[in-house]
Amino acid sequence: MRIGMSSSCFYPEETEVSLRRVGEAGAETAEIFFNSPSELHGDLLRELCAIKAQYGMDVVSVHPFMSFAEGFWLFSEYERRFRDSLDFYPRFFEAAEALGAHLFVLHGAKHLKIEPERYAERLFLLNERAKPFGVQVAHENVVYYVGEDPAFMRQMQKQLGRDFAMVLDLKQACRAGVDPFAFIEAVGDGIVHVHISDSDADHDCLPPGKGTFPFPRLFRALEGAGYGGKYIIELYRHNFTDERDLSEAQAFLRRTLGED
Repeated sequence: MRIGMSSSCFYPEETEVSLRRVGEAGAETAEIFFNSPSELHGDLLRELCAIKAQYGMDVVSVHPFMSFAEGFWLFSEYERRFRDSLDFYPRFFEAAEALGAHLFVLHGAKHLKIEPERYAERLFLLNERAKPFGVQVAHENVVYYVGEDPAFMRQMQKQLGRDFAMVLDLKQACRAGVDPFAFIEAVGDGIVHVHISDSDADHDCLPPGKGTFPFPRLFRALEGAGYGGKYIIELYRHNFTDERDLSEAQAFLRRTLGED
């Protein structure tokens, strides 16, 4: 199945509780949003692995709790801090490897304080640290961050070539006032992961099937660009009532994709 769900849907419940609820909602594919350093090792990581096994879920991606600070850690003018960060981030890559995840979701910087070429170089070096763990760093299009702009993503792709990877998030594009199809046109098969949600004229984030977003067109456009990845339902907790809403959203997307 290509439809999955993020544990972040249930934030601020503890990550292991959230992942169990993802399993209870019938998701066969999951993204794990880490919320604290203790979840990256030891008993809590083993519990996450056990929950994954219990529900037979395929964990394809992880999301770090460091997103708010990535501009400070990775993309500032202070070179030493970036070099030190290359020794810090493998904690996330090790946890991803333990869970079988192959994607690491990056928000990037809010403001471009270094040259685009240096930004791309740092993405490359971070991705080089991830590769031994079987993990790819993928930059998300987050509103108020540099990645909200399709032209910026295209520039990174030109710099990095096959080492570039993007996460397309529909609600973030909506909040930024950017047509998500513009990212498909800009980077094509550089999109490796999709955070999926619905929207309408009054709401920028709804469960799939509750709004007016043209999902058939999205699926055709992505597959025409060579996309073969997963579609991960990622909502905020106030956007739905309970697991039944999420189960219905999965069923709607599977029908639309022709998986049922």
